[in-house]
Amino acid sequence: MTYVFGSLISIAGFAQTGLFGHPDWYIKPVYSEGFILVHRVSIGHLVKGYPTSYELNIVKPSVGDHLWQLENNLPEMGLSLQLIDFANPQQLGYAVTAAPFIEIPLNVKVKASRPVLRVCWGLTYITKSFDIWENHKNTAIGSHYNAFVQFRFAWHLKLTENLRFEPGITFSHASNGKAKNPNLGLNIVSLSAGLNFRIPGKKPVKTVTSIDSSTRARSKNELVAIGSVGINQRSINTEMLTSYVLSLTYQRNVRNTHKFSFGTDIFYDQIYQQDYAEKNEKEPEGIDKYRVSLRAGYSYNVGRISFPIEIGVYAFQKINPDAMLVSRLGARYYHKSGLVVSFGLRTHFAVAYDFEYGLGYRMYLK
Repeated sequence: MTYVFGSLISIAGFAQTGLFGHPDWYIKPVYSEGFILVHRVSIGHLVKGYPTSYELNIVKPSVGDHLWQLENNLPEMGLSLQLIDFANPQQLGYAVTAAPFIEIPLNVKVKASRPVLRVCWGLTYITKSFDIWENHKNTAIGSHYNAFVQFRFAWHLKLTENLRFEPGITFSHASNGKAKNPNLGLNIVSLSAGLNFRIPGKKPVKTVTSIDSSTRARSKNELVAIGSVGINQRSINTEMLTSYVLSLTYQRNVRNTHKFSFGTDIFYDQIYQQDYAEKNEKEPEGIDKYRVSLRAGYSYNVGRISFPIEIGVYAFQKINPDAMLVSRLGARYYHKSGLVVSFGLRTHFAVAYDFEYGLGYRMYLK
């Protein structure tokens, strides 16, 4: 009750200063120019110039009637439409991207100059992918459709009531998670500049009289079980193989926005089984078909959406074809019923292995 009462007082203060409760929309064009990060020598020949990105962002500011919005300093959300020119039209072409995003202010106090962190995750279509006959030099991307991830550290610099300048540093990544080889991925580091145009709402400023606190954690401790499936290839033009994962996790809610975790993953992985058969000249049997990892993790939570980062080691495996270190970066949605929808990228020493698509259940512990 004390927290809610304090939050209501904060809301009243924001409303009085005119910095809270705007039902407005923003239109934000952004221009970025940078360089392709050559993380493997084998993609160095693809760099022909400095890639540029043209963005059109449709932005909706938080109203403040949900607890998670107050916990994240009234973030802004929206959809980003992007066109990326890789400066190599013959081998890389262009990327057309559509991705939801959230921009979280890094300080509580509203100022004319304010640092923000942007997290953007969606889908991109790359016009030039690897083709063994027509585009064999593209050793970075093996498919037209790829996942797109973008992080941006920027500043919101207020110029007028309806105009804001936003310089920043951006990291963008595109890959298919080894669903189709080659898949070294494309990473771009760039400087960006945006102009945020406010579109005043026709409705009156919303008066917040109550807060939706349904996303508040019911307990400090919880157990989560998730079953996931992934698809990948061992090498170019080989069959699609499947990996099944059962993940069991204990999570500790430090705050609604932060949680730490410890858990284990049990993998039934067709690529691993093929590697085993080649090395031992026989098919794996029984427990030898599996490998098990132990891991620790951290998650940042924005309401019902969580962004986990998990790192672990293979505690049980009969051979070591990849690496001992296994990690996962992803997003999860926690429904109030306990249902969990999970999407993650599994990597070995930062080399993509597969995308994992999962469903699970969360149980609270007292």
